[in-house]
Amino acid sequence: MATIWRLPQALAESGKTRSPWYQDIQRGLMTPPVKLGRRAAGWPANEVQAINQARIAGKTDQQIRELVQRLQEARKAQA
Repeated sequence: MATIWRLPQALAESGKTRSPWYQDIQRGLMTPPVKLGRRAAGWPANEVQAINQARIAGKTDQQIRELVQRLQEARKAQA
């Protein structure tokens, strides 16, 4: 079972603040949230960790966008 991190945990893991986090989603550099309920959303921990690892490895924005796309495809395949 995948661990889902709510926004405060995801931000703490990434070192980002709220505004840059949502800008990254708009720019395709972070996966969109998973709806957990009417007013609740979160991010799979493995996706946040994979994107963090790509940044640490010095991947370009384009490479990270490709990673985000693969993560989203994997999310859909698991549904």
